[in-house]
Formats: sequence, structure tokens, C-alpha cells
Amino acid sequence: MNPDQLSDLILHNSNEALRLQEVQLLLSAKRTSLSTLQTGIAVLVLPLSVVSFLVATSQFWNILNVLFLMAPLLAFCATLIGVGSYLIMRAITNVQGFDRKIREVGETDERLRDLVEIDRRKLLAAFRLRWGDGPP
Repeated sequence: MNPDQLSDLILHNSNEALRLQEVQLLLSAKRTSLSTLQTGIAVLVLPLSVVSFLVATSQFWNILNVLFLMAPLLAFCATLIGVGSYLIMRAITNVQGFDRKIREVGETDERLRDLVEIDRRKLLAAFRLRWGDGPP
């Protein structure tokens, strides 16, 4: 093998390694966005549980007697709903963006495309086997 062929081989391998590292970076950023989605869902559910607790115990208190406590509490719940909704929407748009970038990187290289793509038939077959929706 002459030096030019060796240089081309090294360059090809380094380009392939660079694309794999790029996909790994995008996947780690996608995991971070999914964690943000999980946090947003938790923040969004918190006001729901507080309000359901207040409704369950409403027979023990009169709203006019505790209005000075209810107004700030409901304002705080509305703020949490806003923050949770923002986190969820931001995470969803980020995940979609990362999926698009991963698809763009995967389109350039056939070997990388095989690693990135999900075989939908295998996924559906595993889902059917797990939940008992008939034979795969």
C-alpha cells in the first residue's frame, strides 16, 4: 500500500469517526431534551395535584375565609402551569430538531444510516409480543 492510499484510508476513517461522534453528540443532546420534557411534565402535574387536594378538602373550609391564602396559591399554580408548558414545548421542538439533524447526517453515509434507522417491523413485533396484540 503506497502512502497516498494509506493517507486516503486514514482520511476516510477519520471522516467516518467524525460523523459517528456527531451522531453521538446529537443523541446526548436529545437525551437532555427528553429529561427537560420529563421535568416539564412533573412541573405541569404539580398544580393539578394541589388543586385536586383543595377540591377534596373543600367541605372543611369556606373560600371567603381563606381567600388571602388561595389567591397567591392559585397564582403560583398558574405560574407553574406556564413554566411546565414552556419546558414541554421547548423539549418537543428540540427533540424534533435533533431528529432532523440525525436524519441529515445519516443520509450522507449508508453505513451510518443503517445504525441510525429503526427497523419498524421489529419494533412493532416486539410491541405486539409484549402487550399480546396477536402474533407478530
